[in-house]
Amino acid sequence: MSSPPGAEGTPTGTDDDQGSGSASPEESESLRRRLRNAEAATELLRAQLHGQEWLASRVSELESALARAETELDRLRAVSPSARAAIARALRTRAVRYLRSVSEPSRALPAVVAHPAALDPQDPRYPMWVECYDTVDDEARTAIGRRLDALSDPPLVSVILPVFDTPETYLREAIDSVRAQLYPHWELCIADDCSTSPWVPKVLAEYAAADPRIRVTTRAANGHISASSNSALELATGRWIALFDHDDLLAEHALALAVLAIAEVPGAGLLYSDEDHIDDDGRRSDPYMKPDFDPVLLLGQNYLSHLCMLRRDLVDEAGRYREGYEGSQDWDLVLRVCERLRPEQVVHVPHVLYHWRSHPGSTSVSLAAKPYAADAARRAVADVVSRRPVSGRVGNVAGGGFTRVHWDLPEDPPQVSVVVLPRRGGRFIRCIDSIKLRSTYPGVEVVVVDDGGTRAPLREFLRDWGPTLNVVREERDVSDSALRNRGAMAANGDVLCFVHDDVEVLTDSWLEEMVGLLAQPGIGAVGAKLLYDDGTVQHAGFVAGIGGTVGSPHRGFDRLEPGYFSRAALAQCFSAVSWAAMAVRREAFEAVGGFDEEHLSSIFGDVDFCFRLREAGWRTAFTPFAEMLHRGAKDEPRDTEGENGVRLARDIRYLQTRWADMLADDPAYSPNLSLAHETFPLAFPPRVSYRRAGPLAPPTGGLARSTG
Repeated sequence: MSSPPGAEGTPTGTDDDQGSGSASPEESESLRRRLRNAEAATELLRAQLHGQEWLASRVSELESALARAETELDRLRAVSPSARAAIARALRTRAVRYLRSVSEPSRALPAVVAHPAALDPQDPRYPMWVECYDTVDDEARTAIGRRLDALSDPPLVSVILPVFDTPETYLREAIDSVRAQLYPHWELCIADDCSTSPWVPKVLAEYAAADPRIRVTTRAANGHISASSNSALELATGRWIALFDHDDLLAEHALALAVLAIAEVPGAGLLYSDEDHIDDDGRRSDPYMKPDFDPVLLLGQNYLSHLCMLRRDLVDEAGRYREGYEGSQDWDLVLRVCERLRPEQVVHVPHVLYHWRSHPGSTSVSLAAKPYAADAARRAVADVVSRRPVSGRVGNVAGGGFTRVHWDLPEDPPQVSVVVLPRRGGRFIRCIDSIKLRSTYPGVEVVVVDDGGTRAPLREFLRDWGPTLNVVREERDVSDSALRNRGAMAANGDVLCFVHDDVEVLTDSWLEEMVGLLAQPGIGAVGAKLLYDDGTVQHAGFVAGIGGTVGSPHRGFDRLEPGYFSRAALAQCFSAVSWAAMAVRREAFEAVGGFDEEHLSSIFGDVDFCFRLREAGWRTAFTPFAEMLHRGAKDEPRDTEGENGVRLARDIRYLQTRWADMLADDPAYSPNLSLAHETFPLAFPPRVSYRRAGPLAPPTGGLARSTG
């Protein structure tokens, strides 16, 4: 293939035009600069063209749909009311099928698009989503039935139902939802905790007589929910236990999808699903689309909740339900069961299989309905923490029944080396001052990697602070990843903490929070909560795949807002965190070879590093209890022109190629949530479906999602 005219090394013109020698160094550099600028312009135009092509296709689809709707409307005006209603129903069915068939574009738009409900963690389009993607029809029932018929050893599932003075309507609907299950191998074990309402024994006797799979015991005295649950357990004969509240509802395909998922994971010991709320009129709302198993999040929130199924032998080994933990008895039980499992034995089914009843006396509506639940939760978590190698104190997070662990430092805390790359004098000085003056952690070493580009005032500052700083000279023209690696090599600490020079400490105990979480088994890196100057969130963990690369959920939320199901207020695991404030175990850092100096020169060095940690068996965690101010992050857009644009495009291309699987299926994010925005909006359609295998199914082609 011939090279373009004017490219380096390609002659143009006649021999006379070339003169007696080659181009001068100045001319060669000018040509190279023009070529790089042309490459950058090409990359940007290609990205813009992709976005415009996608938008144009969507506009064309919508215009065609509008034309069809107008034609149908003209027909409706000309027919009788009964025929009009029939046509309207047909149109609605066609619309639902159309939405189910449309998938998100194979490549996301170059930039994250602002969501209309940017600060609303609950998507108001959920009723439409339910109708399109979570309504079981005859076709789905048939498909699920075929898969169930193929099971070689379908297990018996014992549904545990403690009952006390349940309103008759709720009780009947709860039992009916179990009887309506597509999976036939179940038994419903009901313990009546000495109800005072006369309809309870009558209803239970009626159902027990109608279905031999329903077994009932009546306690002689009221013992509260833990004792009642144990009485129901005494009736159970199944291999698996399913937890069920007396006023809630199971989706008709709940046990079927659960059993199919268990069959895909040898050695599975616990299973959980997504969930939502349902009111007295059957309206569903507030879906919680959950991440895969996260042992850090489980210490702050019982996000496993319902539908939750546990292997019977593990429940017996854990000691069943414990009295005195009422209100958080399920949380206490799953914490003790999880102690006996490896992470890959915990299975997540990313489908809404459980509907919490919303009424004034329900915990799903208000914690005030059961004020003792928060104290029981704190004691349950404290009991598990007491058996950990690193001790800690447990308190409740303000405004909810969630918990926070204050991890204790060992008597001889590990030395922390804070690695900083100076870029701008004023901000760098404030950064160092905040670390030196505000941090309460004992034994902090500050490593400054001086790349030779610092100005005179900064030189004076480094000279003045010289005795207290570890200054490393690196005047080669290398990437930020290489500079950070150079700082890590010169550092003396067992913990490496990388921070940007425009970050300032807000939480005095920021290092205690990060190092304490980092000391937990399997944690390789911990990120902090970064705030803009106006007090809103800039970074609270990265989600892979948003905008085609990564996004930061809860960006733009006020720092005190709890966020999506209080996730912004709880410690948890993400697939990546920002190196603007990232603490790393030296052991983990060296195990993966530090930051990638070869492939990533501009951004995403932190994302790639965290992905490689995960690949090597380490988790990456985030704590909202270490807050940092990230000055300038909001009002200084990244330069994407010229050479910077070329580097950015290359980094994006490498990230999307090397980590395609992570970008398509981040275990810390739900396939039911969109990759177009950072505000947890619903995906239309979801990236997983129980209706069919194929592009919308998870990589395994099945229902189970378990993580190690």
